[in-house]
Amino acid sequence: MLRVKAGDIDKMGLLFERYHRPLFAFLYHMTGQAQACEDLVQNVFYRMLKYRHTFNGEGEFRTWMYHLARNILNDSFRQTERWGGHPFDIADLTDKLGGGISADEQLEKQQELDALHAALGKLSPEHREVLVLSRFQELKYEEIAAILHTTEGAVKVRVHRALGELKKIS
Repeated sequence: MLRVKAGDIDKMGLLFERYHRPLFAFLYHMTGQAQACEDLVQNVFYRMLKYRHTFNGEGEFRTWMYHLARNILNDSFRQTERWGGHPFDIADLTDKLGGGISADEQLEKQQELDALHAALGKLSPEHREVLVLSRFQELKYEEIAAILHTTEGAVKVRVHRALGELKKIS
Protein backbone atom coordinates (compact mmCIF):
# COMPACT_ATOMS: atom_id res chain seq x y z
CA MET A 1 0.00 0.00 0.00
CA LEU A 2 2.93 2.32 0.62
CA ARG A 3 3.91 1.92 -3.04
CA VAL A 4 0.36 2.75 -4.14
CA LYS A 5 0.47 5.79 -1.88
CA ALA A 6 3.75 6.82 -3.52
CA GLY A 7 2.07 6.73 -6.95
CA ASP A 8 2.65 3.15 -8.15
CA ILE A 9 -1.05 2.55 -8.87
CA ASP A 10 -0.27 -0.74 -10.66
CA LYS A 11 0.37 -2.34 -7.25
CA MET A 12 -3.34 -1.92 -6.49
CA GLY A 13 -3.99 -5.00 -8.63
CA LEU A 14 -1.74 -7.04 -6.36
CA LEU A 15 -3.59 -5.78 -3.29
CA PHE A 16 -6.89 -6.67 -4.93
CA GLU A 17 -5.70 -10.20 -5.70
CA ARG A 18 -4.53 -10.72 -2.13
CA TYR A 19 -7.38 -9.16 -0.22
CA HIS A 20 -10.60 -9.21 -2.24
CA ARG A 21 -11.62 -12.70 -1.03
CA PRO A 22 -11.12 -12.08 2.71
CA LEU A 23 -12.82 -8.71 2.32
CA PHE A 24 -15.73 -10.28 0.44
CA ALA A 25 -16.04 -12.95 3.15
CA PHE A 26 -16.16 -10.29 5.88
CA LEU A 27 -18.84 -8.30 4.07
CA TYR A 28 -20.80 -11.43 3.20
CA HIS A 29 -20.87 -12.58 6.81
CA MET A 30 -22.07 -9.12 7.80
CA THR A 31 -24.78 -8.85 5.14
CA GLY A 32 -25.61 -12.29 3.77
CA GLN A 33 -25.93 -10.98 0.22
CA ALA A 34 -23.30 -12.02 -2.28
CA GLN A 35 -24.33 -9.59 -5.01
CA ALA A 36 -24.31 -6.58 -2.69
CA CYS A 37 -20.92 -7.63 -1.35
CA GLU A 38 -19.38 -7.48 -4.82
CA ASP A 39 -20.33 -3.81 -5.00
CA LEU A 40 -19.17 -3.16 -1.44
CA VAL A 41 -15.76 -4.74 -2.16
CA GLN A 42 -15.38 -2.51 -5.22
CA ASN A 43 -16.24 0.51 -3.07
CA VAL A 44 -13.59 -0.45 -0.53
CA PHE A 45 -10.89 -0.63 -3.20
CA TYR A 46 -12.10 2.63 -4.71
CA ARG A 47 -11.79 4.31 -1.32
CA MET A 48 -8.34 2.79 -0.85
CA LEU A 49 -7.26 4.63 -3.97
CA LYS A 50 -9.10 7.80 -3.10
CA TYR A 51 -7.80 7.95 0.48
CA ARG A 52 -4.39 6.36 -0.06
CA HIS A 53 -2.79 9.47 1.39
CA THR A 54 -4.30 8.58 4.80
CA PHE A 55 -2.43 5.26 5.04
CA ASN A 56 0.70 6.01 7.01
CA GLY A 57 2.20 2.53 7.26
CA GLU A 58 2.45 2.59 11.04
CA GLY A 59 -0.34 0.07 11.53
CA GLU A 60 -1.05 -3.08 9.60
CA PHE A 61 -2.63 -2.70 6.18
CA ARG A 62 -5.46 -5.15 6.99
CA THR A 63 -6.51 -3.01 9.94
CA TRP A 64 -6.79 0.05 7.70
CA MET A 65 -8.62 -1.97 5.02
CA TYR A 66 -11.21 -3.37 7.47
CA HIS A 67 -11.70 0.11 8.90
CA LEU A 68 -12.60 1.35 5.41
CA ALA A 69 -14.86 -1.68 4.89
CA ARG A 70 -16.71 -0.97 8.14
CA ASN A 71 -17.26 2.64 7.09
CA ILE A 72 -18.63 1.58 3.71
CA LEU A 73 -20.88 -0.99 5.35
CA ASN A 74 -22.22 1.62 7.77
CA ASP A 75 -22.77 4.07 4.91
CA SER A 76 -24.66 1.40 3.02
CA PHE A 77 -26.89 0.63 6.00
CA ARG A 78 -27.65 4.33 6.53
CA GLN A 79 -28.42 4.88 2.84
CA THR A 80 -30.75 1.87 2.70
CA GLU A 81 -32.56 2.93 5.85
CA ARG A 82 -33.01 6.42 4.45
CA TRP A 83 -34.89 4.96 1.50
CA GLY A 84 -37.06 2.82 3.75
CA GLY A 85 -35.65 -0.52 2.73
CA HIS A 86 -34.07 -3.32 4.65
CA PRO A 87 -30.29 -3.28 4.34
CA PHE A 88 -29.67 -6.98 3.82
CA ASP A 89 -31.63 -10.17 4.19
CA ILE A 90 -29.65 -13.01 5.75
CA ALA A 91 -32.21 -15.49 4.38
CA ASP A 92 -31.21 -14.55 0.83
CA LEU A 93 -28.26 -16.96 0.64
CA THR A 94 -27.19 -18.16 -2.77
CA ASP A 95 -23.86 -19.87 -2.13
CA LYS A 96 -23.51 -23.26 -3.70
CA LEU A 97 -21.56 -26.08 -2.10
CA GLY A 98 -19.04 -27.71 -4.37
CA GLY A 99 -16.87 -30.76 -4.34
CA GLY A 100 -17.64 -34.41 -4.61
CA ILE A 101 -19.97 -34.80 -1.64
CA SER A 102 -23.22 -36.70 -1.70
CA ALA A 103 -26.58 -34.98 -1.95
CA ASP A 104 -27.43 -35.87 1.67
CA GLU A 105 -24.16 -34.47 2.97
CA GLN A 106 -24.59 -31.37 0.84
CA LEU A 107 -28.13 -30.81 2.13
CA GLU A 108 -27.04 -31.32 5.73
CA LYS A 109 -24.12 -28.92 5.34
CA GLN A 110 -26.36 -26.33 3.68
CA GLN A 111 -28.89 -26.63 6.52
CA GLU A 112 -26.12 -26.09 9.06
CA LEU A 113 -24.87 -23.05 7.14
CA ASP A 114 -28.40 -21.69 6.88
CA ALA A 115 -28.88 -22.13 10.63
CA LEU A 116 -25.58 -20.40 11.35
CA HIS A 117 -26.36 -17.48 9.03
CA ALA A 118 -29.85 -17.17 10.49
CA ALA A 119 -28.40 -17.08 14.00
CA LEU A 120 -25.77 -14.54 12.96
CA GLY A 121 -28.53 -12.44 11.42
CA LYS A 122 -30.30 -12.29 14.77
CA LEU A 123 -27.23 -10.95 16.57
CA SER A 124 -26.76 -7.24 17.05
CA PRO A 125 -24.50 -5.71 14.38
CA GLU A 126 -21.77 -5.13 16.99
CA HIS A 127 -21.78 -8.78 18.12
CA ARG A 128 -21.96 -10.09 14.56
CA GLU A 129 -19.04 -7.88 13.57
CA VAL A 130 -16.66 -9.05 16.33
CA LEU A 131 -17.52 -12.70 15.63
CA VAL A 132 -16.96 -12.32 11.90
CA LEU A 133 -13.64 -10.54 12.44
CA SER A 134 -12.37 -12.97 15.07
CA ARG A 135 -13.76 -16.31 13.93
CA PHE A 136 -14.26 -16.03 10.18
CA GLN A 137 -11.54 -13.51 9.26
CA GLU A 138 -9.24 -14.91 11.97
CA LEU A 139 -7.96 -11.50 13.01
CA LYS A 140 -6.12 -11.18 16.30
CA TYR A 141 -7.85 -9.35 19.12
CA GLU A 142 -5.18 -6.67 18.89
CA GLU A 143 -6.05 -6.06 15.22
CA ILE A 144 -9.78 -6.00 15.97
CA ALA A 145 -9.18 -3.48 18.75
CA ALA A 146 -7.38 -1.20 16.29
CA ILE A 147 -10.22 -1.51 13.77
CA LEU A 148 -12.89 -0.79 16.40
CA HIS A 149 -10.84 1.91 18.16
CA THR A 150 -11.05 0.17 21.52
CA THR A 151 -8.90 -1.95 23.81
CA GLU A 152 -7.97 -5.58 23.37
CA GLY A 153 -9.74 -6.39 26.66
CA ALA A 154 -12.95 -4.79 25.41
CA VAL A 155 -12.77 -6.91 22.26
CA LYS A 156 -12.37 -10.09 24.33
CA VAL A 157 -15.44 -9.16 26.36
CA ARG A 158 -17.47 -8.42 23.21
CA VAL A 159 -16.49 -11.74 21.64
CA HIS A 160 -17.37 -13.62 24.82
CA ARG A 161 -20.75 -11.91 25.04
CA ALA A 162 -21.42 -12.42 21.34
CA LEU A 163 -20.68 -16.13 21.62
CA GLY A 164 -23.01 -16.35 24.61
CA GLU A 165 -25.76 -14.60 22.68
CA LEU A 166 -25.18 -16.86 19.66
CA LYS A 167 -25.50 -19.97 21.87
CA LYS A 168 -28.81 -18.71 23.24
CA ILE A 169 -30.15 -18.09 19.74
CA SER A 170 -29.11 -21.43 18.29
